[in-house]
Amino acid sequence: MELRATENRERDSMSLKGFVFGCLAGISYGTNPLGALHLYREGLTPETVLCYRFGWAVLLLALILFFSKPKPALSNYTVLDKFRIKKKELPVLIVLGVLFAACALTLFASFNYMSAGLASTLLFLYPMEVALIMGIFFREKISAKTVVSIALSLGGVALLYRGGDGGIPLSTVGVVLVFFSSLAYAIYIVVVNRFNPAMGAVKLTFYVMLFCLMTLLVYSATLGSGFPPMPANLAQLGWGFMLGLVPSVMSLVFMAKAVKLVGSTPTAIMGALEPLTAVIIGVMVFGEILTGRLVAGIVLILVAVTLLAIKKQNRK
Repeated sequence: MELRATENRERDSMSLKGFVFGCLAGISYGTNPLGALHLYREGLTPETVLCYRFGWAVLLLALILFFSKPKPALSNYTVLDKFRIKKKELPVLIVLGVLFAACALTLFASFNYMSAGLASTLLFLYPMEVALIMGIFFREKISAKTVVSIALSLGGVALLYRGGDGGIPLSTVGVVLVFFSSLAYAIYIVVVNRFNPAMGAVKLTFYVMLFCLMTLLVYSATLGSGFPPMPANLAQLGWGFMLGLVPSVMSLVFMAKAVKLVGSTPTAIMGALEPLTAVIIGVMVFGEILTGRLVAGIVLILVAVTLLAIKKQNRK
């Protein structure tokens, strides 16, 4: 009995950590508009902004790996061992990098067709897509409470729509771009879950960012605005660093940890905090008005995330 109680406590602790990591991942990723819109004002294109973002991300993750402490059990452990991966892991890491590049490029491109806050809320289609992919292709059981969490989250996202009286027509191009962004992100989460790499979250995120950057550089040089120029001033340098650190390094490391601890679908639902963060940034930074409907949407999203946390703690 004592052993079982200990195991239950450890399981509770893992679930709580997974919940916290999932929430932090959503909040971190929701800061994308903050850096992107400032850089757009500097006259930069989406692909250039993203190259700055992921260039910083790769550099920061490389430094973290370089200065990380070696495992005590390993002898003759070198710096190269910190970056070493298995051959069978390489194709999956490339796929993850391409998926994240597609997700980021379509989302940032949509900012040119609709408000960044609205694009971020529409991006929240991905939890439903993750649940459907896991249920259809991998036969993961979708519980009643998970369905309720998704429904509440989507209801909250719907209330976050900030149109005028009667609403305003949405850009078809913008909606299509956000749909493909959410689909790419949903597939990314599922692949991380199914891949379940033995490497740590930092190493995984480093290689995802590296292949993501390479994909974006090829796109920018061939189909985009050309090879990205160096930052022209401190503002471009600083906002690029912010994008590399918060919505890239921090969000993906937290997400990878959450997926390992609680699975793909709960992690995706906890991403409800992403559009909530985008709304708060819009109100606090860009002067958007906090209406009663926005407050109701935020409350619904918080209820959905809380319900998910209770579900994870009581499933014992």
